[in-house]
Amino acid sequence: MKYSIRYDTTLFVREAIRAVYETLFIAGVLVLVVILVFLQNLRAMLVPATTVPVTIIGAFIAMAALGFTVNLMTLFALILAIGIVVDDAIIIVESSSYYIEQGMGPKEATIKAMQELTGPVMGITLALVAVFLPAAFLPGITGQIFRQFALVIAATSVISALNALTLKPVQCALWLRPRGDRRPNWFYRGFNRAMKLMTDAYVGIVARMVKHAAPMFVLFVVIIGVTAWAFIRQPTGFLPTEDQGYAVLVSVLPEGASQPRSREVAEKINEILRRTDGVAAWVTIGGLSILDFANVPNFSATFVVYKDWKDRGRVLSQERIVSGLNRELASIQEALAFVVIPPPIRGLGQTGGFQMMVQDRGSLGLAELQRAAAELSQRAGARAGLQGLATTFSYRSPQLYLNIDRTKAESLQVSPASIFDTLQAYLGSSFVNLFNRFNQVFQVYVQADAAYRLQPDDLRHLYVRNQNGEMVPLNALIEVKQVQGTELVTRYNLYPAAAVFGSASPGFSSGQALAQMEQLASETLPQGMAYEWTSTSYQEKKVGYQAYFIYALSLSLVYLVLAALYESWTSPAAVIFVVPIALVGVVLALMSRGYDNNLYTQVGLVLMIALASKNAILIVEFARDLHHEGHSIIDAAVEATRRRFRPIVMTSFAFILGVAPLMVASGAGAASQQAIGTVVFGGMMASTFLAIPFVPVFYVLLERISERLRRRRSSQAPVSSGEPGTARP
Repeated sequence: MKYSIRYDTTLFVREAIRAVYETLFIAGVLVLVVILVFLQNLRAMLVPATTVPVTIIGAFIAMAALGFTVNLMTLFALILAIGIVVDDAIIIVESSSYYIEQGMGPKEATIKAMQELTGPVMGITLALVAVFLPAAFLPGITGQIFRQFALVIAATSVISALNALTLKPVQCALWLRPRGDRRPNWFYRGFNRAMKLMTDAYVGIVARMVKHAAPMFVLFVVIIGVTAWAFIRQPTGFLPTEDQGYAVLVSVLPEGASQPRSREVAEKINEILRRTDGVAAWVTIGGLSILDFANVPNFSATFVVYKDWKDRGRVLSQERIVSGLNRELASIQEALAFVVIPPPIRGLGQTGGFQMMVQDRGSLGLAELQRAAAELSQRAGARAGLQGLATTFSYRSPQLYLNIDRTKAESLQVSPASIFDTLQAYLGSSFVNLFNRFNQVFQVYVQADAAYRLQPDDLRHLYVRNQNGEMVPLNALIEVKQVQGTELVTRYNLYPAAAVFGSASPGFSSGQALAQMEQLASETLPQGMAYEWTSTSYQEKKVGYQAYFIYALSLSLVYLVLAALYESWTSPAAVIFVVPIALVGVVLALMSRGYDNNLYTQVGLVLMIALASKNAILIVEFARDLHHEGHSIIDAAVEATRRRFRPIVMTSFAFILGVAPLMVASGAGAASQQAIGTVVFGGMMASTFLAIPFVPVFYVLLERISERLRRRRSSQAPVSSGEPGTARP
């Protein structure tokens, strides 16, 4: 005896997690390659290399403590954390190596580097925690996604900081050695020349910008204004459509269709599936409306299982398989058949796309409800941005209505309960008792034989017992009428409702589809009818602008943390002002790949706040120290940019190459990986090459304002003290 599992929903989860583990390994290797290229020393590379396993092990411990599972969001957080956690170690190693090359011993160089970098490392860590902490308090399903992502990265940041302030200095003092007279090889020499040219050009640009700080501030405002306008106009969505390894084929026959007709349609569908490339197996369940998740006789659901992702490759994508099946299914004249994809979050609705519930709030009746839902579905199907419009509600199902003559039944001393019990026992079934046989317990049900309950005329053969024990023919008490009705009445928020299903056409986002449906509903539905969203559509509308309040709260907390650390209100502002520049890269990345502004975009933006702040903190902290040592504001800003440019570029490229595998991911879970990878890649590129030149500009502007205010307060101090004997005029 053999068995095979045709429909296995856990396969997608296992394959997606395996693919993310592969991406995690590739990201780790790429990060180490970047570190080796920049530091050009195997000993120096080993210092940040040991940070990765320590932090990942600590992250799994933190996940267990927080009650999180190993899922896509926590693994995405780990992939992105690889590029973040090595930053502290890279900065310490780079600074220690710099002082060693200046002639200091490894121990003295490390001590000198830690005196400069302890403050920035603490500031970066506190800023990262402050950014992610508000996201942990979002409610609902969105909050769960934000919470797992944010807390895992926050935990890795804390572990990385502890590691950088304790273990890394010891490793630097023990492992680092002076280069000596050895010349770097040809690759390193070429890289160093290119890096020097790039640094000189970058610092030259910064030097010109800080001398014209006010015009640069105006330019910055214009850039942010245009970017914000483009971001608001960006199509919105909830979650990207995933290839989960299967789809659901729905077939709908006319109301009252017999079972032989259903079998004929099922056989035609089987023949189409047999000749479709990319389909491995399928399971058909008759009488199941998967859209309503209810038993409806004229519906059937077929779970179509694709071949493995590796066997299909990029050619046989889900979109190609589904579109091919829908073209073939359109040739079936006996039934309406179409393919729908599963929802992005299992259990959040029955299918992907959107689901609108048309409600009868004015008690207009089920017939009017069907007319309104059908008209809305028909008009929506004619729109360019919508496809796959359908409604499962029907008021045309043939039914038998039994009109009981209760007056006559009472005169014959027959109770209505006896009539109902008789109909239940003969036409349905009725439980009697249990009995034991062959050491087994069997149930006893009574029911009329199939041949005696096929036609309405069979009711005349049934009798019901009255209160005197006499048998009364049931035919004398009831009248059978043929009527039309609905097989299933759905109530949504207590109102009778009809579900309208559909999805966005290729090239349109789910947010655009919802907006079109809302416009059509307001134009089409009569007075007394209304609509509400459910399933993934409800969650997408519920998210709304919640994330933007989180951004504002995260920025506020970062500002307050840095203000307490710097004991200044102006220096942290230089960090906060450059954060929005990351939005430029995010918008350009989304537009270049045709992606919408979905939940992964919002998660990536939270991460961008942290990373943009991190780079700015390094420059502002060092510029403050130089200014306190006697340098002018402009010289301090330019020199800080020069000294911190190489470590900033190194840490940024380590992160960028760490997320690069996400952008080109394939197979299970590829859509989610590509979505979040695109956002953080574009945002980090902008934070590195666009935001950094503006940090010295804001530092110079705000430091000048701060010094002007300090001089004004100091000049007013003797006057404000006043003379005791002088009276005001």
